Order: sequence, then C-alpha cells, then structure tokens
Amino acid sequence: MKKEMLINVSQPEECRIAIVEDGILEEFYLERTSQDNYVGNIYKGVVVNLEPSIQAAFVDFGVGKNGFLHISDVEPQYFRQGGYDPAEQLDDDFGGSYGGATAADFSDDDEEEISDSSGDDEEDKPDANDDGDGDSDDDAPPKPPQSRGRGQRRPQQRRQRPGMRPRVKPPIQEIFKRGDEVLVQVIKEGIGSKGPTLSTYISIPGRYLVLMPALGRVGVSRKIEDDQVRRRLRSTLLELSPPKGLGFIVRTAGQERNKKELSRDMAYLLRLWKVIVRRLKNTTGPCDIYEESDMIIRTIRDIFSSDVDSIYVDSEPAYERAKEFLQLVMPRHVNRLKKYESKDPLFHKYHLDEEIARINQREVPLRRGGSIVIDQTEALVAIDVNSGNFRYDGTAEEAAYQLNMMAAKEIARQLRLRDLGGVVVNDFIDMRREKHRRNVERALRDSVKRDRARTKILKTSPFGLIEMTRQRIRPSLKRSVFKDCPCCKGRGVVKSAESMAIEVVRMLLAAAHHDGASHVTIRVNDEVATYLNNKKRRELARIEEDTNIVVQIYGSESFYPEHLEVECVDADGRRLHFDDRPTGNARH
Repeated sequence: MKKEMLINVSQPEECRIAIVEDGILEEFYLERTSQDNYVGNIYKGVVVNLEPSIQAAFVDFGVGKNGFLHISDVEPQYFRQGGYDPAEQLDDDFGGSYGGATAADFSDDDEEEISDSSGDDEEDKPDANDDGDGDSDDDAPPKPPQSRGRGQRRPQQRRQRPGMRPRVKPPIQEIFKRGDEVLVQVIKEGIGSKGPTLSTYISIPGRYLVLMPALGRVGVSRKIEDDQVRRRLRSTLLELSPPKGLGFIVRTAGQERNKKELSRDMAYLLRLWKVIVRRLKNTTGPCDIYEESDMIIRTIRDIFSSDVDSIYVDSEPAYERAKEFLQLVMPRHVNRLKKYESKDPLFHKYHLDEEIARINQREVPLRRGGSIVIDQTEALVAIDVNSGNFRYDGTAEEAAYQLNMMAAKEIARQLRLRDLGGVVVNDFIDMRREKHRRNVERALRDSVKRDRARTKILKTSPFGLIEMTRQRIRPSLKRSVFKDCPCCKGRGVVKSAESMAIEVVRMLLAAAHHDGASHVTIRVNDEVATYLNNKKRRELARIEEDTNIVVQIYGSESFYPEHLEVECVDADGRRLHFDDRPTGNARH
C-alpha cells in the first residue's frame, strides 16, 4: 500500500493537507488564516463569572469570547486553600537530570488508572458545547480519572496515601472567585455563539510523549494493547526519572522507540515547559502563554509514521519549516520530505479537487451501487443508507447485509473527511438476522479505529439505528467552508411562489382595513409577482373594490424568493404602520 501526505499552501490564506492511500483520499485537513484556531493553546486567564447551577466558570483568556471551564476540567490542586501555582512543579535549576523521581512516585496501580481511563466523560457535561467523546483516541492523552461521566463504572476505592490529591471535588464557587487567575488550555473551539471549552489539565504533545504537568505519574496510550510493550515502555519512562510532579504519556508513535529517542523527546518537552513556567511567572492575565504549532507541524508530528512513503509540499517556506521540524525530531525520515516542483497543481495532479468538492455533497454514492445521505443539524448528524441501484444475487437479507457492510466503511471515512462530531445516528437497511446486525456494528467499530477523534458506538437499537458519538474539537469542514444562505437562513428550503402569494394577500387584507390606508405597494420576487398578477388577479381586484385602496405589485429577479416589502400610505402620502407583520424577509 502506497501512503502519501500532500501539503498544499499555494494560497497564503489557506493550508490543505491530504492523506492519500493507493490514490484514495482517506484524511483531509483544512485551516484558514481568517478562522480562529485556539485548540492546544495555553493561556493565563481570569475568572469573570461563576455559574453554580451548571458548576462552571467563564474565563477571560484574552481572545474576545470568554471560555467555558467546567468543574470536571478543573485540576484537583486548585481545590486547596490559596489556589494552585503551576510554577511550583518545576525547579528553576532543573536540567539534564530531570529531578530524580523514584519508582515509588510512579506506582503501577496509579499508572493503570490513568492509562486505562476510557476518556468518555465529556459527553455528560452540562455545557451545550459538549458533543460526546468516546473511547480514548490513538494519541490524545487519556482524561484524568476525576472526570467521570454518568453511567461509567465507579473505580474501586483505594486507601488514600498521605499527600494524595482529594477525591471529592468541592463546588466550583468554593474553588474560584471572580478575578482569580487560572492557567487553562483550549480543548475545543467555540461553535456559533458559544465560546471555546477550556481545561486546567494541561497537555503538551511531543513526537513520542505527551507532557501532562497535572498528571504526576507515567502512562501509556490505551491503544497500545500489548501488555509486554506497555510494561517495557513504563519501565523505560521510569528509568528516565521524570521530574516529580510531572506526568508523561507514551503515544502510539513511541511504542517502537528506544530509550534514547524517548529521552530526547522528554528533554524537549521539559525545556518547553520551563519556558512556559517562566512566562507564566512574568505575565499578568489574561494573556497567551503558549501557542500550538501550525497545521503543517501538527500534522507531521501527530500523523506521520514509518508507513508514510512521501511528504510532498508545494510551498518553499512551508517545505523549509517542515524540513527543520523533521531534522529536529525525526532526522532519519527527512529524505521522505520532497518539494513539489511540477507546474501542475499538487491536488489537481492527484485528482483530489473533485474528491474534496464531493465531501460537501449531501449524497455519497457507494462503489457497487446504493448511497449514504448525510444531514448535519444543530442537534445531531443523521446518516441514511439507501439501496438505490444496488444489485446482489441473493436474498433480500443478504443484499441488505452486503450493502450495510459497504456503508459502514464509507460512513467512517466520511466522518473523518468532513470532521463531523457530536451525536451521529446511522439508519442502516433493516436486517432480520442478529448475526448480520452484530457484524455491521463490528465493521463500523473496526473502520473508526484509525480515526484520531474519540468515538463511542452503541449497539443497534430496536428501530435498527446505530447511535454513536464522535469527538468534536472544532467546527466541521462544512461550517468552515460555507456560511448560511441569505435566502433560506440555513434551512435549505424557501417558500414556494404560491405560499408567498397567499401571504401577500393576507397582508393586503390587513393593510386595507387600516384606518386611512389609501395606497399599498408590494415588492416581491419576480416569480411571486407573476403568480399574483395571474392566479390572484381577481382577488386583488376584489380587495381594491371592497376597500377603495390602490394596490401596486412590483417584481424583481434580484429579490430573494421570500423577499416581501410592503409600503402602506394614506391619501396625503404619509406612511402608515400596522401590526399584522409576518416574519422572515418582510419589510414595511
């Protein structure tokens, strides 16, 4: 299998990255300079408001919109009287010797609690921003055990050792007060009018490790399932003696790395954390403390692996930046980075522009017939599987099964490409056999394993639906590329000419009975005006005759289909106002 990473930065406002496997687009990322990108950034914020009813604080972190900080994202060290100073975790003169933590400081049972945390707590927070995060993803650090959603198994109670953090969280109004400074990281972009979601659990990713200052122990990505590998990695981390109080998680990219490579990554992260702490000491909130790398560096850091054959970059500055990063963290793979020199646009050569255009279409055809239809709403994403022209030489049950198996793989791919998050409801073709239903569930689970976003999939419901959640960190690709249509206000439909004509007549009747009304002028879309002048001509004439007013109708193709402008004047030309006004695009 040939796997390539294509980086297109031919236009300064936009960066596009595609992962192509054997000519098929498997992953697509887009970032524009005009759009806010705060996820991963660290800020010193100031608490501006507390909401005890939802156990949350709103934090001004210096970007305009206040961030949302829920109690489950508050690090327990903030619970203690006098607050929490992250600078205490790092001695100014620490250096190559990382602080000399002992194995006792990183006990096995503590590590297992961290590394095996399912990370699906976010779906039950009372914030409307939350969209349901399922099983821990491949590289993201697991959620701390204090953040536990409803319905999860309560961890076994262990005897609390001296110096351990408290298990019970006090109310948020006892942790913070207005004006308190707090170190936060953006974990989810704001969507619509909602501000970004914040957390005090800071995580700084390296190539092979993730530094989590609040963790205080070592862990291993839960997607590294081999027990022997997990023990080896944990042992290697302990041999590196990380500073006491700081935590590290081994990413999946680090499972084949030796002690020297992990040590180099740890040293890099510790130097970075020292810079952050120094800036934290010397600044007053709200202000930015650390900014995440741009999308090119992030993607290479998080996605590039030994199975990627080539990285093509079509911009000289971007190529040099990527080369510098690779030389720093993955020097033996620098030869896979190539500057794209052809005059033919990079994405055009790989026939990706057509594929990317199809990402935004509602209907996605399947290769052997049939299709899936994707509708994105405010509450959830609905995906319907249609048989269409699918043909299969067998029973109806077997045909439905084969189509659903194809659809399950394509659904997982489309969720990645479109970056759809939140609640997703999949309506598959009905199947009677329990074995077939379980196999479709398994196919969907297997297909989302490669997804970096956390997912959680439920069993088929009695109505034949498979419900799932997918982590949403930022707005979907559709919301990044499109804006609401000014005609339909994002509904996707407009009133018909007949409906608008009926509404116009209704308004005329209301205006005609207004005391003093002498002349009414209607301005509508050209199609509506034609309908009124033809099919509603007799009604308009009767209104003029019965009420003794003059009605004039003007149509224009430049008006939106629902445009309705009504002007009512008396005999002296003075404009009158009446109360029967429809909503929408009406003007008076």
